[in-house]
Amino acid sequence: MSKTLAYTQDEQGIVTLTIDVPDRPMNVLTPEFMAELDQAIDRIVADDSARGAVITSAKSSFIAGADLKELVGVFEQGLDETAIYAFAGKYSNLYRRLESCGKPFVAAINGTALGGGLELCLACHHRVVLDNPKTRIGLPEVQVGLLPGAGGTQRLPRLIGIREALPLMLEGRHLGAAQAVELGICHELASDIDEMMEKARVWLLETGDPVAPWDKKGFKVPGGAGGMHPATVQAFMAGNAMVAEKTQHNYPSPIAIMSCVYEGTQLPIDKGLKIELQYFTRLLSGPVARNMIRTLFVDKGAADKLVRRPAGIDKSKVEKLGILGAGMMGAGIAYVSATAGQQVVLLDTDLDGAEKGKSYSRALLEKRAARGKMSEADAAAILDRIRPTTDYADLEGCDLVIEAVFENRKIKAEVTARTEAVIPTSAIFASNTSTLPITGLAEASSRPEQFIGIHFFSPVDKMPLVEVIVGKKTGDEAIARALDYIQQIRKTPIVVNDSRGFYTSRCFGTYVREGMELLSEGVKPALIENAARMAGMPVGPLAVHDEVTIDLSYKIMKQTQKDMGEAYVASAADGVIVRFVEEFKRRGKRFGAGFYEYPEGSKKFLWPGLADAFPAAATQPTVAEIQQRLLYIQSLETARCMEEGVVTETADADIGSVFGWGFPPWTGGTLSYIDTVGIDRFISECERLAQEFGPRFAPPAWLKQRKTAR
Repeated sequence: MSKTLAYTQDEQGIVTLTIDVPDRPMNVLTPEFMAELDQAIDRIVADDSARGAVITSAKSSFIAGADLKELVGVFEQGLDETAIYAFAGKYSNLYRRLESCGKPFVAAINGTALGGGLELCLACHHRVVLDNPKTRIGLPEVQVGLLPGAGGTQRLPRLIGIREALPLMLEGRHLGAAQAVELGICHELASDIDEMMEKARVWLLETGDPVAPWDKKGFKVPGGAGGMHPATVQAFMAGNAMVAEKTQHNYPSPIAIMSCVYEGTQLPIDKGLKIELQYFTRLLSGPVARNMIRTLFVDKGAADKLVRRPAGIDKSKVEKLGILGAGMMGAGIAYVSATAGQQVVLLDTDLDGAEKGKSYSRALLEKRAARGKMSEADAAAILDRIRPTTDYADLEGCDLVIEAVFENRKIKAEVTARTEAVIPTSAIFASNTSTLPITGLAEASSRPEQFIGIHFFSPVDKMPLVEVIVGKKTGDEAIARALDYIQQIRKTPIVVNDSRGFYTSRCFGTYVREGMELLSEGVKPALIENAARMAGMPVGPLAVHDEVTIDLSYKIMKQTQKDMGEAYVASAADGVIVRFVEEFKRRGKRFGAGFYEYPEGSKKFLWPGLADAFPAAATQPTVAEIQQRLLYIQSLETARCMEEGVVTETADADIGSVFGWGFPPWTGGTLSYIDTVGIDRFISECERLAQEFGPRFAPPAWLKQRKTAR
């Protein structure tokens, strides 16, 4: 009995294969489904009464792609390239058998068809797609460090031409149903399910050609192929330039896609499929695909489902949210919360400030409405949920209050006391502090078990991560309810324990500080910034320091010095911060000047005064040496956070680094980067760096124990 594929045949000999993978919200390519499809092809070929087949889905989507958890299993098994080639070849070979079996197949695409799902459709001889606004058609494998490995790099260019196919695969772009028909990926558009199935049947009865275009004599790739064709030359020149600019050659999959298309389209389809499989195997055997699949999808998916939520606590929902402070962070939190349907009280010291905070949401909503992303009525309804105020009494009835005031312990203590005087005893109080320990802030609370850290990243409406910080007295209910709220606003949470700077701010700070260390050593600022971006960091350390403001770093440094006293260890980076604030009066982008100049109406550029303030050394390090220091220092601090119990799960460390401060996604995160380098080599290099640049590069005991435990 079939578990994933229903087989029916009508009086006219048309077989309908209906995909329904159990216990999955969307169909994915599982071993069970592939085996049953294999059996169905055998049955159709052997049955003379079977005229052809329609493949469709019982779910609202067609097939969302491969099962990424199965691919993670491939990594964990430690298969060699020969075994991976055999594993990957099962999909490609099965689709080719379907395509060349002598019976016609039609894909009746009733919803999203991505990756291996679309590749199955491309192996069919005709494609009818349902005109549903939720339908997405595409080959997004590049986003997980892979390429379409079941024929996508060969069939799509042969179908629509190289120039049209390359951008879809290199960018992993999704198309709507009408776009797919317009481009020629699908043949027909249907307005409803009945029409879709009828069009599929009509094609089988009236045409039913079981031979793919590329299997017919005289076939040529639309628009040309090969290194001597003018249009093809232009497509590959543009593609190579785009890949180099966007990836800095840190991601092998776009280069492999280009190679597959270039080489494969000059050969017969079967040889092209073998070339594709060789490149796919190489990618699946390498570290980048493993890193990206595990962190960006599997681990992130588990975090989104609240894998760290304490058990035994009822699910909660925030109906009314209080926000203390209507600055950039408070305004951003108000926007995402109101968009999620919550009533928001936005409190500031004066009404003008609170109204300005609400205006942040107004501007974003007006932009979305103007672009057709939402109706004006929906935008107005969201805006109406935000109530600016200066009166703490308006916080009455809040389920959760988030404090987002200045990084000053005294101010935070005052607003905590005033808030707890009016909110329900059941309410949770959260601080959005980026550096001050939660346990210390909770001393101002009369209910520390309900006091927690909820650290957002700026800009809140764009950044996907939220860091939950657990103080020494924070209770499980506060953790569970904080996570429930984060899920409500559709963000990804990680859970960490209390520490100065917690996890993300502490590790991100090492990146910024190492940039200033390099500057103080006489490394040219443009070299620092460009090397960082070439390594995959979204912004150079000097530029990002301007964004978060040098003034904030100065205040945090002073507060930390005060808190730690003689235990505080000064660094060259401290000297750079002090000079910029006290000597140069350049406190960051918000103040109009920092490491960069910010001319009105023009692009920013590095402050020319840097050349005099920090003269360039006669000998400059290589790009690779700078990149090593900038990436290693972040991974080292993560290892220290693991050693101290600030972070308890390696998945949280990796997710937090990639989604929190933009550690290069190709690495999989700060801890995965250590594994990518190799722990033996990483430790050895750290010891060398420690001798040359100081103890900040000394590998912690936790890291050495990991090496010993292998």
